[in-house]
Parts: sequence; C-alpha cells; structure tokens
Amino acid sequence: MPSPDPEAPVRVAIPKELVVPTVLITGANRGIGLELARQYAAADWRVIATARDVAAATDLAAIAAKHPKLSIDALDVTDNTAIAALANKHREPLDVLLNNAGWLGDPKQQGISELDIAVFENVMHTNAYAPLALARAFLPQIEASVQKKIIVITSGLSSLTNTRNFGSLYFYRMSKAAANMAMRALQADLRTKGIQVGILAPGVVDTRLLRQSGWTGEALDTVSSATGVIRNIANLKGQDPQIQLYSGESVPW
Repeated sequence: MPSPDPEAPVRVAIPKELVVPTVLITGANRGIGLELARQYAAADWRVIATARDVAAATDLAAIAAKHPKLSIDALDVTDNTAIAALANKHREPLDVLLNNAGWLGDPKQQGISELDIAVFENVMHTNAYAPLALARAFLPQIEASVQKKIIVITSGLSSLTNTRNFGSLYFYRMSKAAANMAMRALQADLRTKGIQVGILAPGVVDTRLLRQSGWTGEALDTVSSATGVIRNIANLKGQDPQIQLYSGESVPW
C-alpha cells in the first residue's frame, strides 16, 4: 500500500446534520419572497436572494445586513443568460430552489374584452417557463445537496375546480396551471435522482400582486403564509406533488 502524501489536504467527512443548508429564492425583494428570505436567514440558512432591481431592494438589504449568510443577486427570471450566469456563480450544493418570482400582468389586458398577446407571453414566461429554466440550470447543484428540493409558488387560482364562480385573469391563471403541470412532469423525470418537487400555494396574502388583482376581501399576512410554506417544504415526502396550501391542506386540481 502506498504511503499517504503528507502534503495532501486532509479531507474530513462532515455529518449531514452539520452542513449548513442553502436556499435560492427568486423575487425575494418584497411580499412573500421577502418574508421567506427573512425566515430562512433567521433559521441560519445560507440564503441566495434574487431581485430584478437590487438597488431598489432596500428591505432585503436590511435583512442581509443582519444576516451575513444572506447574499443578494440581480436576476430577471425571463433572461436565460442571466440564469446561466447565476448558476455559474453559485456552484455550491443547493438544498432548496424556491421559485417564488411571479407576474400578474395587467388584469384589464387579460379579460374577455381584451387579450393582449404581449402580456400573455410575459406572464407565461415568468410564471411557467422560468421555474423550469431555473431547475435545469441549477440541477447539478440541487442533485449535489442533502435535501434536493425544487419548489414553485403557485396560486389557488390555478385550480380548474375553482373556476365556477370567478373568471377573468385568464393569463395569470393559465400560467400557474401550466407551472403546476410542469412541476408534476419534472417530478416524474427527477424521481430517480432523489429530487423532490413541491407545488405550494401561499394563500390569499396581502401583497402588491393581490392588490393589483383587484381583491378587496380579507387577506393573510406574509409572516403566517411564509411560515406555512417553509413548514410544507420541510415536510415534503417525495410523493407526487399536489397543490398544497400554506396550511397544509390540498387544493383540488
């Protein structure tokens, strides 16, 4: 047996429970994404938080100032070149890819009186295509991690069952339904790699997106919603993903 090289680096196996987990959160500059970043950072996770306009993400910067394991990167999720560059920058294992970034689109341009094709393409790209593009770009990092989870934040408005008494917002609803299908198909493709995919609905949450939709009823606060989402991510069991509310209840397809 050859003698060990005295100059070779000593490699020590680190127990899995001592590995600091990493989460990447898109659209982390406000609303649910901001609260998700805050809670993961407070739990001592390594957080890669992205925003389209980093300079304007002052609330996120304030969290980063208190939590050195949180970093902020600029990312437009509709820019494939930017996605590739981010994946090249962050090559460390990624436990949770949390596709939170979403786009409502102008409600007036996605009703039966007006169907703006440009709005349709932007909403579909942001909500349905981008999560798949991110999953593809970060697949090696996800596969190398301990937890191996890909999450998409969907909406209860994606449910085909829940359309009887409420129409409009066609593009947004279509995009979220498409994202659900994409994640189901992705789970089928990645199951043998031990990767878990989750489709999580945050509930009706008091965010800018909700206000833009015209909703005037009661709404959940971001803290309660994000707490439930994080709990559901932790409890993923590798089953075929369902539309799961922050509360743990399932939403009918």
